[in-house]
Amino acid sequence: MTTSRTPSRARSEPRPAYQCDACGHQPPKWLGRCPECNEWGSVIESTMTGPVVAGRVVSSRLPSEPARPIATISAAPAKAVPSGVSELDRVLGGGLVPGAVVLLAGEPGVGKSTLLLDVAQQWAAGTSTPSLVVSGEESVSQVRLRAERLGALHDNLYLASESDLGAVLGHLDAVKPGLLIIDSVQTISAPGTEGVPGGVTQVRAVTAALVSIAKERGVATVLVGHVTKDGSVAGPRVLEHLVDVVLHFEGDKHSSLRLVRGVKNRYGPADEVGCFEMHESGIVSLADPSGLFLTRYNEPVPGTCVTVAMEGRRAMVTEVQALIGAQVQGSPRRTVSGLDSARLAMVLAVLQRRMEKIKLHDREVFAATVGGIRVTEPAADLAMALAVASGALNLAMAPHLVAIGEVGLTGEVRRVGAVGRRLAEAARLGFRFALVPPGCGPAEGDSPPKGMRVVEVGDLQTAVQWAARASAE
Repeated sequence: MTTSRTPSRARSEPRPAYQCDACGHQPPKWLGRCPECNEWGSVIESTMTGPVVAGRVVSSRLPSEPARPIATISAAPAKAVPSGVSELDRVLGGGLVPGAVVLLAGEPGVGKSTLLLDVAQQWAAGTSTPSLVVSGEESVSQVRLRAERLGALHDNLYLASESDLGAVLGHLDAVKPGLLIIDSVQTISAPGTEGVPGGVTQVRAVTAALVSIAKERGVATVLVGHVTKDGSVAGPRVLEHLVDVVLHFEGDKHSSLRLVRGVKNRYGPADEVGCFEMHESGIVSLADPSGLFLTRYNEPVPGTCVTVAMEGRRAMVTEVQALIGAQVQGSPRRTVSGLDSARLAMVLAVLQRRMEKIKLHDREVFAATVGGIRVTEPAADLAMALAVASGALNLAMAPHLVAIGEVGLTGEVRRVGAVGRRLAEAARLGFRFALVPPGCGPAEGDSPPKGMRVVEVGDLQTAVQWAARASAE
C-alpha cells in the first residue's frame, strides 16, 4: 500500500522560540550575544504563535511605514522629469521618474552608450541635480573623447570607471546625482556574492542592490544590458521583473535609423516607439521620421507602392519597392529586405492564382522597404501586392496613392487595426487617395481626412483596378 505525501503547509501552533529583543532576529537556540546586531543579553525565550515556514516561526513585526488611505498619499514624488531627449521621453511616458530603474538593452555597437551620454548631458544641463555615468567597459578618458565629439560636456556631468558595486555606492554618496547610468550592469560585481561578473547570480544581486538604492534615495537609474543571440535581454528573466521599465534599442548598423521600443513600463504606455537618426556627431531625435522611408521621384516609377506601418502606437508612412527579374530555369529567387519573406511568398502565390495577367512562377522577385525600416505586419500585404503587380504589369502607381490592408489566400482584402490613425498620417503628408479594406473607411456621417479620397476594396483584383485608375487621374 502506497501513501501519498502532501506538501507541508504553513500551520499555526504555539512553540518555544528565541528572538532578539533589539533587532528581531530568531536564532535556533539561546545565545548570549545576537549574531545579527551583536547586542549582548538581547536574546529572549518566548512562546510565539504564527505561521511556521521552513521550520521557523514567522512573527509579525512593526512595519517601517504604516499603511495609509490611498487618497492621502501624494503622487508628486513619482512625477516624471523630462530627460531632455524628446523621443526617449515619448517612450518613457513623459520622462524619468525619480527612483525608477530603466533597463536599456541592445546589440553591441547600436548606440546605447552614445544615447545615454546625450541623456546624461541633457539632464545635467536641464535639472538642478548632477548626473553620474559609471562605465565598467571603458575608461573615463575614452568616455571623455566620445563626449567631446558629441558636445556632451557639462560641469554637472560626472564620469567614473568602476566594476565594483561598493565603489559605485561610494560615488553615489560623493556626487549625490539625480540620474545614475550604469554601462553596463553585466560588468559590475557585488562583493560577497558567488559567481563571475556577468553571471546569473552576480547580475541578480547587483540589480537588486541598485533597485533598492534607487528607491531609497529617489535616484533615476538607467542600466545598460547586453542581449543574447536571439535579441532578448541577457541574464536571468527576473532581471526584467526587478526593474520598472524595459526598453529595447534596435537598429541596423548599415542604416542610420534607430528605434527605442518600450517592452515594459510601469509609468506609461508599454507599446510606444521612439525614433532616432545616427550621425557622425551623435544621435538625433526624429519627431517626424516618415520622410526617411519615402523616395521622391520626378516621374512615377513602376514597382513601388506606399503603405502606413504601425510601430507601437506611431504611424509611419513607408514605401514598398518590388523588382521583377528575368525568367530563370529551376527555382527563381525571392529576396526581401525589411519585409517578411513568408508573407511575400504568400502574396506572390495569391497574385499568380487570382490575377490572370501576372505570371511569376519563373521570375525572380526582389522586394524591399526604404530607409531601413522593418515592416512585418499583415497591413502591408496590399501595398506589397500592388508593388509586385505594378512591376509585373509595368504600370506606375500614382505618387499620391497609399494602400492599407491584409491579403487573404482567396485574394480578399481583410481588415486591419488603427486605420484612422494611418489615414490621418498619410493625409498629413499629402497623400490624396487611399485603398482600405471593407468596413475600414469613414463611418456614416463622418468625413475622410481633409483632401483625401478613401475607397474600400474587397479583393486584390479590385484594388489593382482602382490603383490603375488613380494613376490615370
